[in-house]
Amino acid sequence: MFQKEEQEKNHDQNSEKNSVQQDSETKNGNGNGHDETKVKTKQPFESKKFLFVSIDALITDIAWQVKKEGHEVKYYIEDKGENEVGDGFVEKVTDWEKEVDWADVIVFDDVLGHGKKAKAMRDRGKKVVGGTPYTDRLEDERAFGQEELVKYGIPVAPYKDFTKFDDAIQFVKDNPGKYVIKPSGEAQNNKGLLFIGEEEDGKDVIQVLMDYKSAWQKKIPDFQLQKKLSGVEVAVGAFFNGKEFIYPVNINFEHKKLFPGNLGPSTGEMGTTMFWTGPNKLFNSTLKKFEQKFAEENYVGYIDINFIVNTNGIYPLEWTSRFGYPTISIQQESFITPIGEFLYDLANGNNPKLKVKSGFHIGVRIVVPPFPFDDDKTFEVKSKDSIIFLKKPNYEGIHLEDVKMVNDEWLVTGNTGVILIVCGSGQTMRQAQKQAYSRIKNILIPHMYYRTDIGDRWFEDSDKLTTWGYLREA
Repeated sequence: MFQKEEQEKNHDQNSEKNSVQQDSETKNGNGNGHDETKVKTKQPFESKKFLFVSIDALITDIAWQVKKEGHEVKYYIEDKGENEVGDGFVEKVTDWEKEVDWADVIVFDDVLGHGKKAKAMRDRGKKVVGGTPYTDRLEDERAFGQEELVKYGIPVAPYKDFTKFDDAIQFVKDNPGKYVIKPSGEAQNNKGLLFIGEEEDGKDVIQVLMDYKSAWQKKIPDFQLQKKLSGVEVAVGAFFNGKEFIYPVNINFEHKKLFPGNLGPSTGEMGTTMFWTGPNKLFNSTLKKFEQKFAEENYVGYIDINFIVNTNGIYPLEWTSRFGYPTISIQQESFITPIGEFLYDLANGNNPKLKVKSGFHIGVRIVVPPFPFDDDKTFEVKSKDSIIFLKKPNYEGIHLEDVKMVNDEWLVTGNTGVILIVCGSGQTMRQAQKQAYSRIKNILIPHMYYRTDIGDRWFEDSDKLTTWGYLREA
């Protein structure tokens, strides 16, 4: 898995210079950053009260990290199948609205209606990290998200929306080619339904559409066929404080297939690599164009666009107008700035000086059966309440997903089989990989599995992105 680090230096050296903001404070505003050279005496950050509101227990790890920093935390989970997640780590509540007056900051962790709730809280004068109805639509309604990109002068991959499978099947027959099937709305959360066609005549896509018509017609009321493009898949994201973007920006690479070598079914994500940089061509050509709109919306939080880039241009695929998972946990691991203080400053419209570690950062997901499939019986038999055992009591770089703590024992809970994110950092990608995978060797969970190649694609992708000029700072 790991080659000699000397073999990678040529791959990394062109891109390491883009990981600026290394351990230095960044001044926001017009993007004119500089290293702070004067030593300042900073007043201790007082403990605050954070209320985390979740649909599917996605924000557990960050709630725990904020609590460990000395803040008070209360955590609400809507999905009853996930309501044990986080037990023993943070205080849980059954009615988040009763806790609103208690909270200094309310954090909403999703789309699917969370933007409306976040806006309502802001209208009441509460300090909120979360979206708006507009930013929810960017992600939830694929067609709307694509239309907004075009409206702001950003080219997108050819696509067509459908509400009937027969119409989509006929379209592919009339227009043979490689397509990606993308469910819209709530169905898009089932990542196993995303299908990437490989056959030039589109027969594989037609077959899958026929299968979906038989098995999923009621659960997929609308979907999109997107023309498959060749190139490098990469995402750019940044935090927003209600007025402007907070630098540095984050460049990340998702690994969505279940098995090494990018094989098997699609998952939400099996791991991610990233680095921080100043505004570059990827950012300025896309997200930066929405800065005024996001300010009008008073959006607060993280926002991300995933692309295919090639010699011809940048082609956005989809929005993530919320925290990414496991992205936010990997980002937190790379923060020098305490995340509780950072979220408080974001919610209050301040310009926080986000200090991050230099170099590269990776996160590897540890999963158990039946992930990535829904099978309650298999989960009950194989995984539920399994003990998470560490050979040595070293928890560095380990982040929570569907975990509870009972009598000081970490146990598997929830219903998805997504258990831990194990992170690593380094001045080169190989060093980051080595640290993450060495930490994984310390973990024992019955039936656990994970990808062993998170980060390997960087060595080819970085050459292409550098050659095409997309990583150069503006």
